[in-house]
Amino acid sequence: MQSVKSNALEPTRFDLKHMSSSQKILRLLPVYGIPILTVVLIILFSILLPRTFPTMLNVRSILGDKAIIALLALAATVPMMAGRIDLTVGYGIVLWHILAIGLQVQFGFEWWQAVLVVLFLGAMLGLFNGLLVELAQIDSFIATLGTGTVVYAIALWYTEGRQIIGSLPAEFTGLYTTQIFGLPIAALYVLVVALIMWIVTEYLPVGRYLYATGANPRAAQLNGIRTRRYVLGAFITSGVLTALAGAILAAKLRIGQASVGLEYLLPALVGAFLGSTTIKPGRVNVWGTVAAVAILAVGISGIQQLGGAFFVEPLFNGVTLVLAIGLAGYAQRKRGSVRHKPLVGSHASALPAERVADAKIQERRT
Repeated sequence: MQSVKSNALEPTRFDLKHMSSSQKILRLLPVYGIPILTVVLIILFSILLPRTFPTMLNVRSILGDKAIIALLALAATVPMMAGRIDLTVGYGIVLWHILAIGLQVQFGFEWWQAVLVVLFLGAMLGLFNGLLVELAQIDSFIATLGTGTVVYAIALWYTEGRQIIGSLPAEFTGLYTTQIFGLPIAALYVLVVALIMWIVTEYLPVGRYLYATGANPRAAQLNGIRTRRYVLGAFITSGVLTALAGAILAAKLRIGQASVGLEYLLPALVGAFLGSTTIKPGRVNVWGTVAAVAILAVGISGIQQLGGAFFVEPLFNGVTLVLAIGLAGYAQRKRGSVRHKPLVGSHASALPAERVADAKIQERRT
């Protein structure tokens, strides 16, 4: 059933307390490697491209263009926390951006009504995916691949292969074109969504239950966690965020066409998987996902401005995805070896009683 396991490898305060300064740097470097590398790339491209890269125009371009990918990556992150994968983040945005426009120009909906309908349908698609995974016991990869393909077919049927064009109100297009302090409002959407997700997953019980479900569903059930409820909630949340990204994409493009949207699937998954290798290595996490999307955006923008060919972006995303999955798997294996390493001597005596007890339990199991 599980497609992704969620286990963190970040060092604890206790671990850092017993390390020297050099050991702390070596231990924290892999944890914050992607944010550090992002800063290094920004400095490097600013030196190589002083006239084009370190400009407000380029900043607005990166933030505006990658905000939709960031939202989709955050949408994919939520089911991954529960140990599942949702591929409809790439397929759903195709239909949702088409409906957001079609409901207005073809059926006379107000712009806010069209957005609410799209969000509701996104939630229903997420619920359906969750039911397939939890009740029908279909692997999340297969289930969402199937429903995503159906959704894409519906988009093709609805448009009949043509573009949907019409007069859209300024309030609707303003969902993307509005700027705050000179920056695209789409970047603010990402920040708000990321903050809410961070608070929920790190400081509320629902977040701990979600991670527990992703790490070990059977153990979570034995501890009284209703894992089915949290998996369903994860897919519904993913569906709503995907629908939101679709509405923003519609405001950006102002036309609906079935040929647009699928190219967002790979970058979104890359962002979510790569995000699991930073901040909290071995565990998908909100700020890791944001950092991963940032380094992808900076890297691709810099390479293209240096004269990279048109195929650089998909090549960069594909290679990064493979590396991200490999690094995530390595982090999980390393965490497992650390958990099973016996504690001896003064290190064991210095541990809190509960950690010593946990270590003894692990030794008995092995």
